[in-house]
Amino acid sequence: MTDTGTARQRFNILAVVQDGRLAYEAVVLAASLRACDPGFPGRLILAEPQPGPRWKTDPRVKSPALRALLTDLGAEILPFDNRDFGQSYPHGNKIEMLAAMPAGEPFLFLDTDTLVTGSFADVGLDFARPSASLRREGTWPVIEPYGPSYAQIWGALYRRLGLDMAPTLDLSWPADYWQRHLYFNAGWFFGACPRDFGARFRDFAVSIRDDPPPELVCQPMDPWLDQVALPLVIASFGGGRPGPALAGLDGNVTCHWRALPLLYARESDRAVAVMEQVCAPNPVKRVLKDHEPFKRLVYQGKGAKIRALFDRADLPRREQVIRNTIKRQGLWLR
Repeated sequence: MTDTGTARQRFNILAVVQDGRLAYEAVVLAASLRACDPGFPGRLILAEPQPGPRWKTDPRVKSPALRALLTDLGAEILPFDNRDFGQSYPHGNKIEMLAAMPAGEPFLFLDTDTLVTGSFADVGLDFARPSASLRREGTWPVIEPYGPSYAQIWGALYRRLGLDMAPTLDLSWPADYWQRHLYFNAGWFFGACPRDFGARFRDFAVSIRDDPPPELVCQPMDPWLDQVALPLVIASFGGGRPGPALAGLDGNVTCHWRALPLLYARESDRAVAVMEQVCAPNPVKRVLKDHEPFKRLVYQGKGAKIRALFDRADLPRREQVIRNTIKRQGLWLR
Protein backbone atom coordinates (compact mmCIF):
# COMPACT_ATOMS: atom_id res chain seq x y z
CA MET A 1 0.00 0.00 0.00
CA THR A 2 1.39 3.40 -0.94
CA ASP A 3 0.34 6.99 -0.39
CA THR A 4 -1.40 8.03 -3.60
CA GLY A 5 -2.87 11.29 -2.34
CA THR A 6 -5.98 9.73 -0.82
CA ALA A 7 -6.74 10.23 2.86
CA ARG A 8 -4.19 8.43 4.98
CA GLN A 9 -4.90 6.15 7.91
CA ARG A 10 -4.82 8.32 11.03
CA PHE A 11 -3.48 7.01 14.32
CA ASN A 12 -1.17 8.08 17.14
CA ILE A 13 2.35 6.79 17.68
CA LEU A 14 3.03 6.25 21.38
CA ALA A 15 6.34 5.73 23.18
CA VAL A 16 7.71 6.06 26.72
CA VAL A 17 10.28 8.72 27.57
CA GLN A 18 12.16 9.22 30.82
CA ASP A 19 15.47 10.60 31.99
CA GLY A 20 18.56 8.90 30.60
CA ARG A 21 18.95 6.61 27.60
CA LEU A 22 15.28 6.60 26.58
CA ALA A 23 15.25 10.38 26.18
CA TYR A 24 18.15 10.30 23.72
CA GLU A 25 16.55 7.42 21.83
CA ALA A 26 13.28 9.38 21.66
CA VAL A 27 15.12 12.19 19.84
CA VAL A 28 16.11 9.73 17.10
CA LEU A 29 12.57 8.33 16.93
CA ALA A 30 11.07 11.81 16.55
CA ALA A 31 13.73 13.02 14.09
CA SER A 32 13.45 9.92 11.91
CA LEU A 33 9.64 10.15 11.81
CA ARG A 34 9.89 13.75 10.64
CA ALA A 35 12.57 12.90 8.06
CA CYS A 36 11.09 9.72 6.60
CA ASP A 37 7.35 10.33 6.93
CA PRO A 38 6.82 14.10 6.96
CA GLY A 39 3.18 13.63 5.95
CA PHE A 40 2.31 11.42 8.93
CA PRO A 41 -1.18 12.65 9.94
CA GLY A 42 -1.24 11.49 13.56
CA ARG A 43 0.41 12.59 16.80
CA LEU A 44 3.72 11.41 18.24
CA ILE A 45 3.03 11.18 21.97
CA LEU A 46 5.83 10.51 24.46
CA ALA A 47 4.44 9.31 27.78
CA GLU A 48 6.54 10.39 30.77
CA PRO A 49 6.29 8.67 34.19
CA GLN A 50 5.86 11.06 37.10
CA PRO A 51 7.65 10.95 40.47
CA GLY A 52 5.85 9.04 43.20
CA PRO A 53 6.11 6.13 45.63
CA ARG A 54 6.91 3.69 42.82
CA TRP A 55 10.14 5.57 42.00
CA LYS A 56 13.27 6.08 44.12
CA THR A 57 14.28 9.08 41.98
CA ASP A 58 12.46 11.48 39.68
CA PRO A 59 12.07 9.66 36.32
CA ARG A 60 11.21 12.78 34.31
CA VAL A 61 13.54 14.14 31.61
CA LYS A 62 15.63 16.77 33.40
CA SER A 63 17.48 18.45 30.55
CA PRO A 64 15.60 21.54 29.30
CA ALA A 65 17.52 21.31 26.01
CA LEU A 66 16.44 17.71 25.49
CA ARG A 67 12.80 18.49 26.27
CA ALA A 68 12.84 21.49 23.95
CA LEU A 69 14.37 19.46 21.13
CA LEU A 70 11.72 16.75 21.44
CA THR A 71 9.01 19.40 21.20
CA ASP A 72 10.73 21.07 18.26
CA LEU A 73 10.76 17.72 16.47
CA GLY A 74 6.99 17.46 16.79
CA ALA A 75 6.62 15.24 19.86
CA GLU A 76 4.08 15.85 22.63
CA ILE A 77 5.12 14.89 26.16
CA LEU A 78 2.21 13.69 28.31
CA PRO A 79 2.49 12.62 31.98
CA PHE A 80 1.28 9.38 33.52
CA ASP A 81 1.37 7.82 37.00
CA ASN A 82 2.52 4.36 38.04
CA ARG A 83 0.07 2.35 40.11
CA ASP A 84 1.51 -1.14 39.79
CA PHE A 85 5.03 -0.98 38.37
CA GLY A 86 7.75 1.72 38.25
CA GLN A 87 11.37 1.43 39.44
CA SER A 88 11.06 -2.29 40.18
CA TYR A 89 9.82 -3.12 36.68
CA PRO A 90 10.29 -0.23 34.22
CA HIS A 91 9.01 -2.42 31.34
CA GLY A 92 5.63 -1.88 32.98
CA ASN A 93 5.68 1.72 31.78
CA LYS A 94 4.43 0.59 28.37
CA ILE A 95 1.45 -0.98 30.16
CA GLU A 96 0.57 1.84 32.54
CA MET A 97 1.11 4.73 30.13
CA LEU A 98 -1.80 3.56 27.98
CA ALA A 99 -4.31 4.70 30.60
CA ALA A 100 -3.24 8.33 30.05
CA MET A 101 -3.43 8.30 26.25
CA PRO A 102 -6.29 9.74 24.15
CA ALA A 103 -9.35 7.51 24.54
CA GLY A 104 -10.83 5.93 21.45
CA GLU A 105 -7.95 6.96 19.16
CA PRO A 106 -6.14 4.10 17.37
CA PHE A 107 -2.52 3.74 18.41
CA LEU A 108 0.77 2.14 17.48
CA PHE A 109 3.16 1.73 20.40
CA LEU A 110 6.88 1.82 19.56
CA ASP A 111 9.87 1.34 21.84
CA THR A 112 12.03 4.47 21.78
CA ASP A 113 14.89 2.45 20.28
CA THR A 114 13.01 2.40 16.99
CA LEU A 115 14.09 4.14 13.81
CA VAL A 116 11.53 5.19 11.20
CA THR A 117 13.00 4.45 7.76
CA GLY A 118 9.94 4.80 5.51
CA SER A 119 6.33 5.98 5.35
CA PHE A 120 3.53 4.53 7.47
CA ALA A 121 1.37 4.95 4.36
CA ASP A 122 2.98 1.64 3.34
CA VAL A 123 1.66 -0.20 6.42
CA GLY A 124 -1.90 -1.51 6.68
CA LEU A 125 -2.89 -1.48 10.35
CA ASP A 126 -6.22 -3.19 11.09
CA PHE A 127 -6.96 -1.73 14.50
CA ALA A 128 -9.88 -4.12 14.99
CA ARG A 129 -7.33 -6.95 14.91
CA PRO A 130 -4.37 -5.97 17.11
CA SER A 131 -0.95 -7.50 16.62
CA ALA A 132 2.67 -7.13 17.70
CA SER A 133 6.24 -7.79 16.64
CA LEU A 134 7.46 -11.27 15.78
CA ARG A 135 11.10 -10.17 15.87
CA ARG A 136 11.90 -12.26 18.91
CA GLU A 137 13.66 -15.37 20.17
CA GLY A 138 12.25 -18.18 22.30
CA THR A 139 13.11 -16.43 25.55
CA TRP A 140 10.05 -17.55 27.55
CA PRO A 141 8.99 -19.92 28.98
CA VAL A 142 12.11 -21.77 30.12
CA ILE A 143 11.38 -25.49 29.85
CA GLU A 144 12.76 -27.75 32.56
CA PRO A 145 13.74 -31.38 31.74
CA TYR A 146 10.71 -32.80 33.58
CA GLY A 147 8.19 -30.19 32.46
CA PRO A 148 5.75 -28.61 32.42
CA SER A 149 5.68 -28.23 28.63
CA TYR A 150 5.04 -25.16 26.47
CA ALA A 151 1.44 -26.28 25.98
CA GLN A 152 0.90 -26.79 29.71
CA ILE A 153 2.38 -23.42 30.67
CA TRP A 154 0.59 -21.36 28.01
CA GLY A 155 -2.57 -23.41 28.47
CA ALA A 156 -2.64 -22.57 32.17
CA LEU A 157 -2.50 -18.85 31.35
CA TYR A 158 -5.26 -19.01 28.75
CA ARG A 159 -7.48 -20.94 31.18
CA ARG A 160 -6.75 -18.52 34.01
CA LEU A 161 -7.91 -15.61 31.85
CA GLY A 162 -10.90 -17.37 30.29
CA LEU A 163 -9.43 -17.49 26.78
CA ASP A 164 -9.36 -20.19 24.12
CA MET A 165 -5.77 -21.08 23.19
CA ALA A 166 -6.62 -23.28 20.18
CA PRO A 167 -7.19 -20.45 17.64
CA THR A 168 -3.82 -18.89 18.56
CA LEU A 169 -1.72 -21.94 17.70
CA ASP A 170 0.42 -22.06 14.57
CA LEU A 171 0.04 -25.71 13.63
CA SER A 172 2.85 -25.52 11.07
CA TRP A 173 5.29 -25.88 13.99
CA PRO A 174 5.84 -29.12 15.98
CA ALA A 175 3.58 -29.84 18.94
CA ASP A 176 6.12 -28.93 21.61
CA TYR A 177 8.03 -26.07 19.97
CA TRP A 178 7.92 -22.49 21.23
CA GLN A 179 6.86 -20.90 17.92
CA ARG A 180 3.66 -22.94 17.87
CA HIS A 181 2.43 -20.57 20.57
CA LEU A 182 1.61 -16.88 20.27
CA TYR A 183 4.65 -14.97 21.57
CA PHE A 184 5.70 -11.45 20.65
CA ASN A 185 8.42 -8.89 21.15
CA ALA A 186 6.72 -5.93 22.83
CA GLY A 187 8.82 -3.47 20.79
CA TRP A 188 5.69 -2.61 18.81
CA PHE A 189 2.02 -3.38 19.20
CA PHE A 190 -1.20 -1.64 18.24
CA GLY A 191 -4.89 -1.49 19.00
CA ALA A 192 -8.10 0.46 18.60
CA CYS A 193 -8.16 2.26 21.96
CA PRO A 194 -5.15 2.66 24.26
CA ARG A 195 -7.25 2.85 27.41
CA ASP A 196 -9.21 -0.33 26.72
CA PHE A 197 -6.05 -2.14 25.63
CA GLY A 198 -4.10 -0.80 28.60
CA ALA A 199 -6.72 -1.75 31.18
CA ARG A 200 -6.70 -5.35 30.01
CA PHE A 201 -2.90 -5.38 29.69
CA ARG A 202 -2.62 -4.12 33.27
CA ASP A 203 -5.18 -6.62 34.63
CA PHE A 204 -3.53 -9.58 32.91
CA ALA A 205 0.03 -8.58 33.88
CA VAL A 206 -0.84 -7.96 37.53
CA SER A 207 -2.74 -11.26 37.75
CA ILE A 208 0.21 -13.19 36.30
CA ARG A 209 2.70 -11.39 38.57
CA ASP A 210 0.75 -11.60 41.81
CA ASP A 211 -1.03 -14.94 41.43
CA PRO A 212 0.68 -17.09 38.80
CA PRO A 213 -0.78 -20.51 37.97
CA PRO A 214 1.17 -23.44 39.49
CA GLU A 215 2.67 -24.22 36.07
CA LEU A 216 4.57 -20.91 36.25
CA VAL A 217 6.10 -21.42 39.69
CA CYS A 218 9.69 -21.80 38.38
CA GLN A 219 9.40 -19.38 35.48
CA PRO A 220 11.39 -16.10 35.40
CA MET A 221 9.06 -13.10 35.05
CA ASP A 222 11.60 -10.27 35.00
CA PRO A 223 12.02 -8.92 32.34
CA TRP A 224 9.50 -11.09 30.48
CA LEU A 225 6.20 -10.17 32.18
CA ASP A 226 5.07 -7.71 29.49
CA GLN A 227 5.82 -10.23 26.74
CA VAL A 228 4.00 -12.99 28.63
CA ALA A 229 0.86 -10.89 29.05
CA LEU A 230 0.89 -9.26 25.59
CA PRO A 231 -0.17 -12.27 23.46
CA LEU A 232 -3.01 -12.95 25.88
CA VAL A 233 -4.21 -9.35 25.56
CA ILE A 234 -3.99 -9.47 21.77
CA ALA A 235 -5.85 -12.78 21.64
CA SER A 236 -8.57 -11.38 23.93
CA PHE A 237 -9.24 -8.60 21.41
CA GLY A 238 -9.41 -11.04 18.48
CA GLY A 239 -5.92 -10.29 17.21
CA GLY A 240 -2.99 -12.49 16.30
CA ARG A 241 0.22 -12.75 14.32
CA PRO A 242 0.99 -9.91 11.90
CA GLY A 243 0.07 -10.52 8.26
CA PRO A 244 1.70 -9.30 5.03
CA ALA A 245 0.17 -5.80 5.32
CA LEU A 246 2.39 -5.23 8.38
CA ALA A 247 5.64 -6.32 6.73
CA GLY A 248 6.94 -2.73 6.83
CA LEU A 249 7.17 -2.90 10.63
CA ASP A 250 10.52 -4.52 11.37
CA GLY A 251 11.00 -4.09 7.61
CA ASN A 252 11.34 -1.08 5.32
CA VAL A 253 9.30 1.33 7.50
CA THR A 254 10.62 0.75 11.03
CA CYS A 255 13.80 -0.72 12.50
CA HIS A 256 13.82 -1.77 16.16
CA TRP A 257 17.56 -1.37 16.65
CA ARG A 258 17.56 -1.97 20.44
CA ALA A 259 21.20 -1.00 21.06
CA LEU A 260 23.36 1.24 18.89
CA PRO A 261 26.17 -1.34 18.53
CA LEU A 262 23.60 -3.85 17.25
CA LEU A 263 22.36 -1.34 14.68
CA TYR A 264 25.84 -1.07 13.19
CA ALA A 265 26.44 -4.81 13.44
CA ARG A 266 23.35 -6.22 11.79
CA GLU A 267 20.84 -3.70 10.44
CA SER A 268 20.45 -2.60 6.81
CA ASP A 269 22.51 0.02 5.03
CA ARG A 270 19.30 2.07 4.84
CA ALA A 271 18.85 1.99 8.63
CA VAL A 272 22.45 3.07 9.26
CA ALA A 273 22.14 5.85 6.67
CA VAL A 274 18.94 7.17 8.26
CA MET A 275 20.45 7.04 11.74
CA GLU A 276 23.45 9.10 10.67
CA GLN A 277 21.30 11.47 8.59
CA VAL A 278 18.94 12.36 11.46
CA CYS A 279 21.81 12.68 13.95
CA ALA A 280 23.71 15.16 11.74
CA PRO A 281 21.82 18.48 12.16
CA ASN A 282 23.49 20.73 14.73
CA PRO A 283 20.46 21.06 17.07
CA VAL A 284 20.32 17.25 17.32
CA LYS A 285 24.09 16.82 17.54
CA ARG A 286 24.37 19.31 20.42
CA VAL A 287 22.06 17.11 22.50
CA LEU A 288 23.00 13.58 21.40
CA LYS A 289 26.76 14.05 21.81
CA ASP A 290 26.20 14.11 25.57
CA HIS A 291 25.21 10.42 25.37
CA GLU A 292 28.31 8.21 25.13
CA PRO A 293 27.00 5.67 22.57
CA PHE A 294 26.01 8.41 20.11
CA LYS A 295 29.19 10.36 20.80
CA ARG A 296 31.53 7.46 20.07
CA LEU A 297 29.66 5.37 17.52
CA VAL A 298 27.98 8.07 15.43
CA TYR A 299 29.98 11.26 15.87
CA GLN A 300 33.44 9.71 16.32
CA GLY A 301 32.78 7.11 13.61
CA LYS A 302 33.37 3.98 15.73
CA GLY A 303 30.14 2.48 14.44
CA ALA A 304 31.87 1.87 11.10
CA LYS A 305 34.46 -0.24 12.93
CA ILE A 306 31.67 -2.42 14.35
CA ARG A 307 30.04 -2.70 10.94
CA ALA A 308 33.26 -3.99 9.40
CA LEU A 309 33.34 -6.89 11.88
CA PHE A 310 30.23 -8.58 10.47
CA ASP A 311 28.84 -9.89 7.21
CA ARG A 312 25.13 -8.94 7.18
CA ALA A 313 24.48 -11.86 4.81
CA ASP A 314 26.02 -14.34 7.26
CA LEU A 315 25.45 -13.11 10.80
CA PRO A 316 25.91 -15.36 13.84
CA ARG A 317 22.64 -17.08 14.69
CA ARG A 318 22.79 -16.07 18.34
CA GLU A 319 22.70 -12.43 19.34
CA GLN A 320 25.01 -13.13 22.28
CA VAL A 321 27.81 -14.00 19.83
CA ILE A 322 27.40 -10.59 18.18
CA ARG A 323 27.44 -8.85 21.54
CA ASN A 324 30.57 -10.69 22.69
CA THR A 325 32.41 -9.85 19.47
CA ILE A 326 31.63 -6.15 19.96
CA LYS A 327 32.61 -6.28 23.64
CA ARG A 328 36.03 -7.66 22.75
CA GLN A 329 36.58 -4.49 20.73
CA GLY A 330 35.57 -2.34 23.73
CA LEU A 331 32.65 -0.90 21.77
CA TRP A 332 29.61 -2.32 23.55
CA LEU A 333 27.90 0.93 24.59
CA ARG A 334 24.30 1.13 25.78
